[in-house]
Amino acid sequence: MKKKYLFTLGSLLLLKALPAQAVCPVCIVAVGAGLGLSEYLGIDDSIAGLWIGGLLIGLSAWTITYCNKKNWLKNYSAWRDPLIVIAYYLMVIWPLYAQGFIGDPFNRLYGLDKLALGIAVGSIFFALAAWSYEIIKKKNNGHAHFPFEKVVIPVSTLAILSLIFYFLSK
Repeated sequence: MKKKYLFTLGSLLLLKALPAQAVCPVCIVAVGAGLGLSEYLGIDDSIAGLWIGGLLIGLSAWTITYCNKKNWLKNYSAWRDPLIVIAYYLMVIWPLYAQGFIGDPFNRLYGLDKLALGIAVGSIFFALAAWSYEIIKKKNNGHAHFPFEKVVIPVSTLAILSLIFYFLSK
């Protein structure tokens, strides 16, 4: 009974509405869920890399927005923001490299490391998708065209790229 109560309370706290972020928490959860499933399902490393790259961009944008709201080192954002991005990438890429996931000579796509290629492409396209949403929203008088458009655009971009990389890696 006590476990049910704690689970219910914890679930309700997770459902608490949050204000809009640079990249919303739903995107982060969707990308994280995609990563968890990829290893379990045996999905190619280039596709997993796409989602890792998207996750890193999302977390970086989210952290920068949070720091701005709290006015943490706001006057130093010219060096703070790049350091946040670099820190996230180092926290993910260094362990992947140290464990041999990145740099394996037999894990290549067109001569490039599959995981590193996926991370780079996923990062670029997730950032472009999030940026394009802001442009689309601005052209619509600051409103989304449909509910969760902010989630759909970046996540669907990664999904389409995943399909493309699926056929490229076959």
